Amino acid sequence: MSPSSDLQNTVLSPAGRHPLTAADCVELATLDRNGVIESRHSGVLTVVNAAGETIASLGNPAATTYPRSSLKPFQAIASQRSGANLSGERLAIACASHVGSQRHQDLALAMLQDAGLDESALRCPTAWPQDTETFHSMIRGGRDKNHLAFNCSGKHAGFLTACVNSGWDTETYLSAEHPLQREVISVVEEYTGEPVGTVAVDGCGAPVPQISVTGLARAVSRLMTAPEADPAGAVAPAMLAHPWAVHGEGAENTVVMERLGVVSKLGAEGVLILGLRSGTALAMKMLDGNSRANTLVGLSALVALGELDAAEVASVLADVVKPVLGGGEPVGSLRATDAVTTLTRA
Repeated sequence: MSPSSDLQNTVLSPAGRHPLTAADCVELATLDRNGVIESRHSGVLTVVNAAGETIASLGNPAATTYPRSSLKPFQAIASQRSGANLSGERLAIACASHVGSQRHQDLALAMLQDAGLDESALRCPTAWPQDTETFHSMIRGGRDKNHLAFNCSGKHAGFLTACVNSGWDTETYLSAEHPLQREVISVVEEYTGEPVGTVAVDGCGAPVPQISVTGLARAVSRLMTAPEADPAGAVAPAMLAHPWAVHGEGAENTVVMERLGVVSKLGAEGVLILGLRSGTALAMKMLDGNSRANTLVGLSALVALGELDAAEVASVLADVVKPVLGGGEPVGSLRATDAVTTLTRA
């Protein structure tokens, strides 16, 4: 049975929630070229405190979306609760959307080998690494794209480790009916505090449930304040201790975690989560699915609320926000809107 066949029509429709629409969104960022706005990014964001209470928001965060790869820390919790027993770099890469560097590939492979498996057990697609050096090395060595270079291979290695340790089938671990994926949904509902909506198929083949933006922020807050005795309590510390494993050396999420101590995890189609050690958490989704302004908007919102230092954030943004170039020279900029930079507490 294909991963998608048992997900079709798996739909819940909790009252008061609906998929994100243009009417739910506000303008969060603009890009100008030579003084003229060329592009506009609209979306929804919300910020909650350690109690899971909304302290600020823009747009309608009750609208639902697929969290995509921002769900990975919670999928890792499910793996931990199912016997994966991961720690350090291995737990970090289980939460990763990595660039497929040789270091990432070697770490994912080591996890599989320790579980008595090899690359052939992975059910994620094959890919070329996003890491340029590794890509060129693979080409020079006559190697083809592989499963380990796919950005979700660490998550899948974590899934498989849990399956082996729990005595579960490793062939069907992506099925929505598999006990591991049932545990993922259970964790998501526990941490978001709401039932999931449609369960779709993510790019890697794993089930991905539809949840509200507020629910996603609430889940991140609970992740950041999870007790040490709970398997979830090690997830955020592992991400912050080994940020290279979560994204890649010099990559956007990595820089934010290294220099600000904030858990940062992008998700496909314009999703971002940010988690502070205090339990304050932000979740956002861009309507157009473009992520280029996400870190700028998310960090700027937290500065406006007094949660992060403006100078430290400005230094990070200078390194992670791509410049607007014309002929190789700066001719414009990407900016958070006034709605973001003047955000106040509810």
